[in-house]
Amino acid sequence: MTDFNSTPATVTTVSPDFRLARLASGHLQFTGLDGEVHEGVTPVRAFPLAAPDEGISLVSTDGHELAWIAQLQDLPAAQRALLQEELALRDFVPEIRRLKSVSSFGTPSQWAVETDRGETTFILKGEEDIRRLGHGALLIAGTEGVQYSIADMAALDRGSRRLLERFL
Repeated sequence: MTDFNSTPATVTTVSPDFRLARLASGHLQFTGLDGEVHEGVTPVRAFPLAAPDEGISLVSTDGHELAWIAQLQDLPAAQRALLQEELALRDFVPEIRRLKSVSSFGTPSQWAVETDRGETTFILKGEEDIRRLGHGALLIAGTEGVQYSIADMAALDRGSRRLLERFL
């Protein structure tokens, strides 16, 4: 049995089966019940858009799953915060809050938007780059490889909805 009390760094116990710690390097360290240590562990969401807090796999640097977390909410607050922080670094999907303008109502077109991360512009190649996710949510692929989300079309201001509807 491993003595878990001797490890330095920020430590959080996720379950009786393993332990996570944030190393000084910023990487996550996984220690299994058998004492095997894996550094550079990456949390991966199974359903990042449809169910971001359900089904999280802890994966080693060689791609092997070390642990499965069914529900993020079931973890104690400290453990949940550690994993949410790590997941936020991995998942960069700015949320569009307002459409400021589009260069044309045909594609390709340049979109100027206000997101939760600031203002930006991107090129929409085609209408097929806008995916409906259900419940009024959309995922929009820009040409730079960045995915933009709209959590609820109905929550957008009238001008933004009017611009968006021309592409749907």
